Amino acid sequence: MPSPALAPPPAAPAGPAPGPLTRPTLLALCACVLVAQSMVAAINLLIPQLAASALHPSATELLWTVDAYVIVFAGLLIPAGALGDRRGRKGVLLAGLALFAAGAAISALATSPALLIAGRGVSGAGAACVMPATMSILVRLAGPERRAGALASWTLAVGLGGLAGNAGGGAVGQFLSWRALFWLMVPLAAVLAWTVAVTVPRTERSPDGRPDPRGTLLLVAALVALLAGVIEGPALGWTSPRILALFAAGTALTGLFTWYALRSPAALLDPRVFRSRRLRAAVLGTATGFFGLFSLFYVNAQYLQYVKGYGPALTGLAIVPLTIGMALFPKVATRWQAASGPRPAVATGLLLIGAGLLAVSTAGADTPYALYACLLLVISAGTGLCMPALTVGVVTSLPAAQAGLGSGLGTSAREIGAALGVAVTGTVLAAHGADARAGSFADAMSPALRTAGAVVLAVTVLVVLGYRGGAGGRTASGA
Repeated sequence: MPSPALAPPPAAPAGPAPGPLTRPTLLALCACVLVAQSMVAAINLLIPQLAASALHPSATELLWTVDAYVIVFAGLLIPAGALGDRRGRKGVLLAGLALFAAGAAISALATSPALLIAGRGVSGAGAACVMPATMSILVRLAGPERRAGALASWTLAVGLGGLAGNAGGGAVGQFLSWRALFWLMVPLAAVLAWTVAVTVPRTERSPDGRPDPRGTLLLVAALVALLAGVIEGPALGWTSPRILALFAAGTALTGLFTWYALRSPAALLDPRVFRSRRLRAAVLGTATGFFGLFSLFYVNAQYLQYVKGYGPALTGLAIVPLTIGMALFPKVATRWQAASGPRPAVATGLLLIGAGLLAVSTAGADTPYALYACLLLVISAGTGLCMPALTVGVVTSLPAAQAGLGSGLGTSAREIGAALGVAVTGTVLAAHGADARAGSFADAMSPALRTAGAVVLAVTVLVVLGYRGGAGGRTASGA
């Protein structure tokens, strides 16, 4: 009997069809993405101020202040995407913005580290609703002829969100209190919610509206355990009992979820979707690209402050060159993808990311900033080339009625890749004795980025092989 996730979706129930994708709708959805993604990075530049604040957080509490958002965000992406498909994407998006604002308010008012961590987790849950809902609405409104361009804009918003988080967090860290960052998010989320309510039409729901609470619980628990192990591994040691227990729990829960989903008539995520070579390649490629990008993000702020002597605000602005390639190359990638299929753009983009990391690994105290900015442009161009094709590859590998689930799956791959990039880079830095001294950090940064670049280049071979054959041809481009 064929899997429900693989079978062609039944006709949607009768109802008003959503209008075409308009520019105000596209801008509103991309703005939501940018803000949700910015809070992943912004907190990193406030760690020194938080450590010296009246909250007096311990080292572990500081770690969880950063990680609570990421773990909850990544753990809930797939269930939130499926919830939007089944219960209404616009409603889930508005609920996500409300949760995001509530979490920011809790963080701003926090009188203890526990409240700050809780607020970060609530905001992460809101972001998990925002990201897949925005992408699936774009997919439903754009139609096949405009899908690749719309998803290129969505991908650009994700990249700009990371850069906005660095720039905004740096500015707040230098000129304002850390609480100001969270207070700014509350009215901003309210404005975005009003804009979404006015400009974004409702889309039809999936005909399969049955929830899957057991599958959701198993999958979320598995993802949270695995992500917690990856994120805390560099600090606690990869062979520590706590990390081994988290990985063991995550593996067991993943196996249990797979067993359950294969037998469920309405699984949250049917594992048989991964029979598609193109889906496997797109998910792996997405994780690989963000692995490389966040390896760079992790060392970049420290390199610019410890080695080059920049302040927090200037550090946030110094990575602006990364926006250029992300802004210019998605349009090039969309045309290239439409003409030649996704494989050339994916291969070239990932190769540029890997080669760029190897080039940045040679930077030291004497490296001129102009040269460093050019190396950032190489990585930026690679990201702009490959991410639109990879995003389309994930979303279009599932039936149109499961666009939210597909977007949640793709965004989960991004966050898992990002977490792995930070973990691997942090581990290599620690192994080489990196500290705040310029010479020490520069010496440790080189092997860390060489390792990340080598991983990206090696996995790129597997991704390109996954795009071989008909599944990777022009019909798969989504354009």
